[in-house]
Formats: sequence, C-alpha cells, structure tokens
Amino acid sequence: MLVKDIIGAIEAAAPTIYQESYDNSGLQVGNPEAEVTGVLISLDVTEAVLDEAMERGCNMLVCHHPVIFSGIKRLAGRTYVERIIQKAIKNDLTIYAAHTNLDNMRAGVNAKFAEKLGLTNTSILETKAGTLSKLYTYAPVEIADKVRNALFAAGAGQVGNYSESSFNTRGTGTFRPGEDTKPAIGKSGGEREQVEEVKIEVLVEKHNEGRVLRALFDSHIYEEVAYELIPIGNANQQIGAGMVGLLPHPMDEMDFLAFLKTQMKTDCIRHTTLRGKKIEKVALCGGSGSFLLGNAMRTGADIFITGDYKYHQFFDAEGKIIIADIGHYESEQFTSEIFEAVLNRKFPTFAILLSNINTNPVKYFC
Repeated sequence: MLVKDIIGAIEAAAPTIYQESYDNSGLQVGNPEAEVTGVLISLDVTEAVLDEAMERGCNMLVCHHPVIFSGIKRLAGRTYVERIIQKAIKNDLTIYAAHTNLDNMRAGVNAKFAEKLGLTNTSILETKAGTLSKLYTYAPVEIADKVRNALFAAGAGQVGNYSESSFNTRGTGTFRPGEDTKPAIGKSGGEREQVEEVKIEVLVEKHNEGRVLRALFDSHIYEEVAYELIPIGNANQQIGAGMVGLLPHPMDEMDFLAFLKTQMKTDCIRHTTLRGKKIEKVALCGGSGSFLLGNAMRTGADIFITGDYKYHQFFDAEGKIIIADIGHYESEQFTSEIFEAVLNRKFPTFAILLSNINTNPVKYFC
C-alpha cells in the first residue's frame, strides 16, 4: 500500500478542489510513493499523536485539521508546528489533511454531525456556486447512446439525487475533411459531409471535468470531437457548508440541550435565551459556523449549533433562533469516523486505526 493509494481513496470522497481558498488540505509531510505500514486517524496532529502513531506501528497520519496553514520560513523547533514537522520528517511519518473539502461534502463533517443527532430530511445550508459546468457535445445518431453511457459512467449527468440526466436534440452537422485528416466519415480532402447527429447536454461537477472529457474522447469516433464545456452559476446541491434537518419528534428546549450535550459529548453548551418553543428543525455547522446564522434563520430553524461563537455574535439571534455553541472540537470530533469508513471500504484488510488521544486544546472547569 502506498501513500498515494490512501490519498486517492480520501480525495475520491472529498476532492481537494472543493476546499476554501484559505485552506491547505492535502499532503502536508511525506512522499506519495512511500509504503504505508498503517494509518492513524485523528482530528488534529500533535506531538503526542505522532508518538502514538509510532507506538502503534503506523507511519501515516490522516487528520481533519492541517498542521500547516501558511508558509514555514524555518524549522527551528520554536513552535509546535515546527516540532511536529521536524519529528515527522525525522521518523519518516506522512501527514495528510482533508479539511474544508470534507466540510463541504454532502456526506462529510456536517452529515456526521446530523447523524449523531438523528436528523432526517437533511440538506446543505449554503450550497456552493462555481462547481458545475454544462457540457455540450455532438455525436452521430448511431453512436449517441455509446457516448452518453460513457459520459454517465464517468460521473456526468448528476443532478441532486438523480443520475444519468441529459438533454438531447437531433440535428444536422456539417464538416469538410482537410487533406491531412483521417475522418471517420468521408474522405481526406473530400467534399463537405452532412451527418445526422445528436446534441448531448449534461451537467459536470468540477472535480470530474477531466475524467468526463477523457470518456468523451475515448468513446467517440470523430478524430476531432466538437464540444463546449461552460461554467454555470447553478448552486451544487451536493457541495456546501452546514446542514439543516428535522428531529424525528419535536423536543422541549431543555430536553434537547441535554440530548445535545450527551450526543456530542460536550462538557458545556453556551446558548442564547430560550424561546419557549419546541425544537424540531435543527441547523448546524461543524467547526466555526457563525457565518451561516442568516442561512439557518432563513430555513426557519429553531436552533443553530456550531462552535467558536464570539460574545457579540450571540446578539445576532435577536430572539428569532437559539444559538448553541458546543465547541469547535466537540462539533467535529466524529470526523475520524468518516475517514475510517472511507478507508475501510476501500482497504478492508489494511490497518486503519483511530487515535486514542483527545486533542482538544480547550478545557472546562465546571
């Protein structure tokens, strides 16, 4: 097993192209061609986690939070980041992070958060624009099915929970083969040809563009395949931040807060004034999600759960919603289960271990 094999499995589930501009997901330390003896999964990488990896026979760490966010000018061991990098290099340890790309996946961090609360009918709070393109291509009638099927197999035509979606129009295409061509129809240097063709239109997700175009070229008979790949402004319902869903049954506010405390294993919940209403619709965001409060309110959510709320931001609830801050670590602590499931599906007999170390830097005195 190579490092690049582990990376491939993770990035198939959470392509790095969907990370935020400030982020630094991906391979942090290590060689993609290195052999992997075992993988240790943790929310964060600390020196203690590195020691645990070595003790348990793992030479690759997969984490949610990158240890390197910005440029490193020197490795002098002055900070915990520098010491982690030094120790990893010295002991041939690989560090890989999947951060906001995993946050933004429909089946990512927030889906796991929602699962722990038993939410149903979930959807993304803020869908992400700029992640879809429309592919237009043209094929002779007799091979249109072959081309369409190849595009679908490569992942094109996905619209929400619907697959193999396309629009097709029949028409007449014309071309004249040049002297140096090898046309599938007509003769090199011959007369202009008229061909009954199908115009095929499909949606393509950004991370799939290369794969879909390769499928188009491989399945087509034309020497020069005519196509247009045009970015569109439609929001991608499968990519974005936060999540909203429904509880199986409405709950009293205090009962829900107690349930939340238990399910998310948190020692403390900071919240705004209770509204005297049942909790049924729940909005949430793992990590720091205050930027999604407006989205949560527009959905009619009764409560918005996240971490890292600042004092003055609590006023933004204005009695229209409950804000509940359960802590950054607490809201993302089950992310390791996502990595574990992804890697176990792909490599069921390989050593995939969860860290036993609580890396939360925040402690509570209650």
